[in-house]
Amino acid sequence: MLGYSVKFETVTVGGFPYQIRSLADLQQYADPFGEAAKMGISSASWPLFGHLWPSARILAQTMHSFDIAGKRILEIGAGLALASLVVQRREGNMTVTDWHPLSHTFLKANALLNALPPMNYQAGNWAAENPALGEFDLIIGSDILYERQHPEQLAMFIDRHAAASAEIMIVDPDRGNRVGFCKAMAKLGYDFTSRTADRFVENGDAYKGRFLLFSQA
Repeated sequence: MLGYSVKFETVTVGGFPYQIRSLADLQQYADPFGEAAKMGISSASWPLFGHLWPSARILAQTMHSFDIAGKRILEIGAGLALASLVVQRREGNMTVTDWHPLSHTFLKANALLNALPPMNYQAGNWAAENPALGEFDLIIGSDILYERQHPEQLAMFIDRHAAASAEIMIVDPDRGNRVGFCKAMAKLGYDFTSRTADRFVENGDAYKGRFLLFSQA
């Protein structure tokens, strides 16, 4: 498979099993056509999209029961997009975006594994304009503030794609960059609240992190 190997696991969210195809380990790198290199994705960060991170599990648990009626929903930096699969099973209006060249491939495979219809997907570059993406009523993401340049880029990206009265929900495992992100969002006119996330993910593993919640002032 073009130089990378995968594994399959079952994740239970709200009592429903989801079959997830992910990378077999985080030491892989496969960029035969130079797509990742052109995007500035290093060999060290290349495999990060393909792992089901604890924050993604927490976000998925939340989306199982979150009010999604009538909302256009966007998951940013989605990786394996477990939360999006949960929303899709609930027949929500879901769009997925990520910058990794393989993210869409894995999304399609995981939707098929779970007998879900294809999801709207758009490659999203936080540092550039993405005019085809549009605006959304609910924007979600998990563990996406791991690079120093991310806070301001992400804040601007969210602001460009947030509809009037939009809700923004980010699950963060207490990374240091969250402080800069919250300040950048405040400069753009967003109110901010924070709350502690669930102490455990669905498989019983301990979790330490919080929800960053924003709304337009």
